[in-house]
Amino acid sequence: MQFGIILIGDELLSGKRQDKHLEFVIQALKERGLELSWTRIVGDDPEILTQTFRETFATNAAVFSFGGIGGTPDDITRQCAAKALNLKIERHPEAMQIMQKKFGEGLFPNRVRMAELPTGSDLIPNPINQVPGFSLQQHYFVPGFPNMSHPMIEWVLETYYKNKFKSEHDIEIRLKILDTPESKLIQIMETVLEKNPEIKLSSLPNTQNRNEVELGLRGATENVGKAVEILSRLLQEKNIKYR
Repeated sequence: MQFGIILIGDELLSGKRQDKHLEFVIQALKERGLELSWTRIVGDDPEILTQTFRETFATNAAVFSFGGIGGTPDDITRQCAAKALNLKIERHPEAMQIMQKKFGEGLFPNRVRMAELPTGSDLIPNPINQVPGFSLQQHYFVPGFPNMSHPMIEWVLETYYKNKFKSEHDIEIRLKILDTPESKLIQIMETVLEKNPEIKLSSLPNTQNRNEVELGLRGATENVGKAVEILSRLLQEKNIKYR
C-alpha cells in the first residue's frame, strides 16, 4: 500500500509559510507500521494542480491533500480535483446540513462554497469547526490548518486503512563497509536484492572518505535477518571488512 501527500499553496513555494504536515504524516504512518512513499508541493496554479491530480488519481496510492478547500477565490482544490476526473461540482446534501446547523443564515452567500464538492464525494469530519473535508477515489482533502487536518487524517487512517496496519514494525540494520569504494559493492547489493526482494536496501558513501560506505537493510525482521546473513557471507567471500 502506497501513501502520498500533496501540499498545496503558493505560500509554501515562496517560503512565507513552512510545511507542518510532512513530519506529522510520516509519524502517523510509522506508528501504524506504514510509511510514506512520496510527497508533492504544488502552488495555487489551476493547470498544474489539475494535472497533478490527474496523475495521482491514476495511481493506486492513498493520497492526503492539504489546503485549498476554503471559501476564498484562491481555494481551488475542489475545482481542480473535479476537473481532473471530469466531474461536476455540486452542493453536498450532508455537508449543507452540517454547515447550515453551524452558520445558519451566515452560510450564504460565501461560506456555502465549502459545501460545493465534486460529485460522489464522501465527507471527512472536522472535530475543530465542523466544516468537513471530503474524499474521492482514495484521495483525502483536508484544510491546511494542522489543528484541523491532523485529527482528520488520523480519522481517515483509522476508518479506511486499519486492515493495513502492521503490528510488527519494520526494522533497519546498517553495516559500515571499510576500505572499499561503492562501485565494488554493486554486484553484492544486486545479489542481496535478488534473493530478498521484500527488503529495501540503501547505500550511503561517506563524503569525506569515498572508501567507506554505509549499507542499510530495512523490512520485516525475518526478511532483514536473512538478507544480513547473505550480505555478510558475500562480504567475507570478497575479504571486505565491515562492522
